[in-house]
Amino acid sequence: MKVVSLLGSPRKNGNSAVVADRFCAAAEKLGAKVEKFVLNELDFQGCQGCMACKTKLDHCVLEDDLTPVLAAVGQADVLVMASPIYYWDITSQMKAFLDRTFSYLVPDFMTNSVKTRLAPGKKLALILVQGNPDPKSFPDIFPKFDYFFKMAGFVDNRLIQALGVNAPGEAANQEDVMRLADKTAEELCKA
Repeated sequence: MKVVSLLGSPRKNGNSAVVADRFCAAAEKLGAKVEKFVLNELDFQGCQGCMACKTKLDHCVLEDDLTPVLAAVGQADVLVMASPIYYWDITSQMKAFLDRTFSYLVPDFMTNSVKTRLAPGKKLALILVQGNPDPKSFPDIFPKFDYFFKMAGFVDNRLIQALGVNAPGEAANQEDVMRLADKTAEELCKA
């Protein structure tokens, strides 16, 4: 079992990283191999809309620090994406990664019943943390991810939220969130 963890926060040890690290620790206890990428530490561009991945190549034409990340996600069984909510959505770092996943789609994805080059059966844990304590805030984020990743062949997409957290590391004090991270890892990473 291979788990790839993508941390989208500009804070290296922020709340989304705390929750993602808890998930990954639980996955490792189950025997999973975990690879972690801190997107803010990488030098990469967003999608350039060049369409080379649809006309000339079966992968993104850009060669930068995101190239091995895209390859690792392609080989992963479980993808962990962790981001704080900034301005009503995921961070720009995570959004730039997502835009580059356009290269995963087959050239005729609009009409082809198989939309993606990724092997089917992958799983997603989306970790979102926010300062706002209201669980009804930002209800549109997970459905967008769920829709896209199901289209890309993912079979089990889960949401883990930490609400009302601001200071770095504060999410570690939310035992219900930490237990949910453990439980979700157990369910997604069981062989």
